[in-house]
Amino acid sequence: MMKKNKRGVIATALAATLVAGCVILMACGKGSKSTPEPTPPTTETGVTFSSSNEIFANPERGFTKTYTARTALDATTLANYRINGNTTLAVRVFYLEDYKAKPLDQAKLDFIQADLNAMRTAGIKGIIRFAYVEDMTGSDAPLSIVLQHIDQLKPLFEANKDVIAFVQAGFIGAYGEWHTSSNGLATTENEKTVLLKLLSVLPQDIMVQVRTPLQKQNVFGTAVSIAAAQGYSGSDIARVGHHNDCFLGSEDDYGTYVNIPVEKQYISNEALYVPVGGETCPPIGGYSASCDNGRTQMKLLRWTYLNLDYYQPTLSAWRTSGCFDEFVRNLGYRISLVNAVIPATANVNGSLKLNINITNTGYAPLYNKKSTSLILKNKTTGSYYEVPLTYDIRTCKPATTAVANFNIGETVSLSSVPAGDYALYLRAADQAASLKSKTEYAVRFANTGTWVTDNGGMNDLKSSLKIQ
Repeated sequence: MMKKNKRGVIATALAATLVAGCVILMACGKGSKSTPEPTPPTTETGVTFSSSNEIFANPERGFTKTYTARTALDATTLANYRINGNTTLAVRVFYLEDYKAKPLDQAKLDFIQADLNAMRTAGIKGIIRFAYVEDMTGSDAPLSIVLQHIDQLKPLFEANKDVIAFVQAGFIGAYGEWHTSSNGLATTENEKTVLLKLLSVLPQDIMVQVRTPLQKQNVFGTAVSIAAAQGYSGSDIARVGHHNDCFLGSEDDYGTYVNIPVEKQYISNEALYVPVGGETCPPIGGYSASCDNGRTQMKLLRWTYLNLDYYQPTLSAWRTSGCFDEFVRNLGYRISLVNAVIPATANVNGSLKLNINITNTGYAPLYNKKSTSLILKNKTTGSYYEVPLTYDIRTCKPATTAVANFNIGETVSLSSVPAGDYALYLRAADQAASLKSKTEYAVRFANTGTWVTDNGGMNDLKSSLKIQ
């Protein structure tokens, strides 16, 4: 648990530009042929899905556990939180107070690696931060040491990119929150140096969060939110999100925002492409961290995760008021199947057009790319065949009103699938080879009777296909 009295913090904001639903027509890889294919029968299977209100775990979203202790993480404890508390993320703050004037030694690097191994064993991912001091009056490290440590961490980041959900910028000042630096690092110039250095050593797929919207704006010299053309591009500005560690503490969240409505709109626009999360603080100045305020702000700012350990009176009040489970369901993404129209027959070595409509009723989209595929299960032999899809599930943005159905379609090649009768499934697995076959890291859709834990976790399309 990370207790703090953050008065020296500036801004993190968002407002609501919501993308009204996502209808996804999924398909991929076209087989190349020199002669036209025979036209298969036009009979189609149409199915409408029922959404579910069930609470369940999904990767890289939801309430998190936070660990700041100098003792090692325990994989069994982490796994129990996942199984019993639907917790798939752990915020891990590594304190480097013994290394303010020297390089990290192998023992410290091994300690960090062991914690990441524990996360992998437990089936969760980490939000990682590094800091030198855990109080407002202590000392951090000089810039030269910070940069040396970031360089030393590069191999560790690369080796563990599969289980790192996001990295918080850290290193500067109390709690690594970019304020109260004893070495004068809490300036735009030094923050820019640290942030760009961190981005340069991290694998390009990993996003970084900074403490306030103004800090990102100052580093990149623009107050214009990233847009669709930049989102997921891999550029530095497109990889920086926000963590607000005094959420619902006051109107400006203890100084997180300066120009509140403008900066919140900035965050709302940005969070279609970069993650927002953090923890609550004790409310001050008469502010109420009520269910209504929590719901409004999480929707507006597109919250993906929230600390389960702090601030307990706010969390307890939500439980008493009956909105806690609502937040458990809706933090981050909550994607569900709407309907699908799929041909019931196809030719051997032919193709198949899929029309699969999905929607996102959560507060945010996914931010890390997934490996999306159509799975065909032979009803006689039980054999599985995977057909990759080009659809990027990150484009399914949260909707606030009625779902708008967009007719997006591709056609998949069945050249690798023999004749037979098949059941069809949709799978969104982790893109890392080390995690792709693990059910804990597959995206479960919020429907009734569709989740199947076989074959690494997949969603039943309730459709059959006869290949002949």
